[in-house]
Amino acid sequence: MSEGPGEVSESSSVLATSSSLLRGVERFNAHEFWHAHEEWERIWLVAEGEAKMFVQGLIQLAAAYHHVQRGTHRGALRLFDASLRKLSRFPDGYLGVDRVAAVETAELHRTRVAKEKIDAGEFPKIRYN
Repeated sequence: MSEGPGEVSESSSVLATSSSLLRGVERFNAHEFWHAHEEWERIWLVAEGEAKMFVQGLIQLAAAYHHVQRGTHRGALRLFDASLRKLSRFPDGYLGVDRVAAVETAELHRTRVAKEKIDAGEFPKIRYN
């Protein structure tokens, strides 16, 4: 039986304490989006169920901002959409990730990226508890 959004299984609890999860958050917050993607992909490869979907949403969020940095807005829009669809299903604090502010900022950036350049100083941060 799979866990529902917000329910954390034993395997998900292990992922929440993963050093790759924290390193990914640190890399994301340092605007090293490609490296955040790589850290989280390590988790995604072994994750299951809802935790796998949540981590995939984080990966896609990092990839969206990587595209913004590179100026490839079409790819950024596609990845923002995919990420926000996944992450919006989960409560704040899922796997220890306080991602609400980052998601709210990403929603604004998704709208803006189609129209204008986003300055790196505006990129969101993810809090990890």
